[in-house]
Amino acid sequence: MTYQETVEYLYAATPVFEKIGAGAYKEGLANTHALDEHLNHPHRHFKTIHVAGTNGKGSVSHTLTAILQHTGLRVGLYTSPHLVDFRERIRVNGVCVSEAFVVDFVERHRTFFEPLHPSFFELTTAMAFDYFAQEEVDIAVIEVGLGGRLDCTNIITPLLSVITNISFDHTQFLGNTLPEIAAEKGGIIKEGIPVVIGEADGQTRPVFERIASQKGAPIIFAQDQPLILSVEEGPNHTLLYHTAEIGLLQGQLSGACQPHNTRTVLTAIPLLREAGISITDEAVRLGFSQVCQTTGLMGRWQQLCQHPTVVCDTGHNVGGWQYIARQLKTQECRQLRIVFGMVDDKDINTVMDMLPHEAAYYFTKASSHRAISEEKVKAIGLSKGLEGQAYPSVKEAFEAARKDASSDDFIFVGGSSYVVADLLAVWEEITCQPKG
Repeated sequence: MTYQETVEYLYAATPVFEKIGAGAYKEGLANTHALDEHLNHPHRHFKTIHVAGTNGKGSVSHTLTAILQHTGLRVGLYTSPHLVDFRERIRVNGVCVSEAFVVDFVERHRTFFEPLHPSFFELTTAMAFDYFAQEEVDIAVIEVGLGGRLDCTNIITPLLSVITNISFDHTQFLGNTLPEIAAEKGGIIKEGIPVVIGEADGQTRPVFERIASQKGAPIIFAQDQPLILSVEEGPNHTLLYHTAEIGLLQGQLSGACQPHNTRTVLTAIPLLREAGISITDEAVRLGFSQVCQTTGLMGRWQQLCQHPTVVCDTGHNVGGWQYIARQLKTQECRQLRIVFGMVDDKDINTVMDMLPHEAAYYFTKASSHRAISEEKVKAIGLSKGLEGQAYPSVKEAFEAARKDASSDDFIFVGGSSYVVADLLAVWEEITCQPKG
């Protein structure tokens, strides 16, 4: 098979959460353990950091990876979902897994895994671990797919566990209350392994404290650490952090949620040093200031162009939109234009309650089977006083927004990771065409 045929086979032969939602979720780790044994336990051949949480785990994972790379280590990074190419999920030192490896992995192991009927995520996790072992990485940053306790990444024993925060998402799997969700995500806490909690409140903090106590795991709450003295806007849409221990940090990621993620990463650094990772202050500075080019991160308040300003963000649930909505309302522009769509397992009503009424809306549907139709999104928007038109594809919605925009307008594209993915997939084609 070619690479493209192999990826199409993976989508067709395994249940894919991004495509069909709940039907792809497989509770339990039986398939994961079977694949791990078949591959001779590849995850035991390298050190790991495990990152869970409702929001922010992608930014934290990529920033930690960038810091470790600038330390001089060979670093694996496993994240999900991808935006443009499947290979984005599995990287070593910022370089995507090769097409040849993906093809070879499937061809070599399909007679074993086909009878198991693994999920897409179970199989790609096994692929990632096998790749990192073959590439002889020093350490890998492993992002949880969904939840934690029963996530197939949870067979690792990391140097450090990180849980960024807890909010409502995937409640059909993780529970309908914040303590229930915290208990599932807290399932990554291991015996004697330190854990950093990025943000917790009166409902979730006792859950984490209880699990950590049962496991004998040292627990540190980042929000309690006075590591960031102040934050201000820096040049080129960056954030400048005045820190207590490292001095001035320039953060390339500039979303309103990033100070929380930065505090989480800074809390993790001393624990990694205690675990034997020699991280210099200069590596921390370079990791924060060059995270996108070092790791290939996309879609975190990513500015795509100016005149008009175009920004996309993969925030896709209530917790993420609390920050995005606040940031949208602070933009200084002639007209705010929002290209917006969501998928069917998210709380679209609560998210749309947060959206600014003064914006012009371009309601759309991502190319996912789970996407809510553009007409339904428009109807919900109109019921909430949000004015706009419906477009059957992200490309058409964006092109309409771009055609309507003047040079001092601000166009935001988001609501779902898949909306951002659709935009990025055609971005070069769009930008090569003259406006209008």
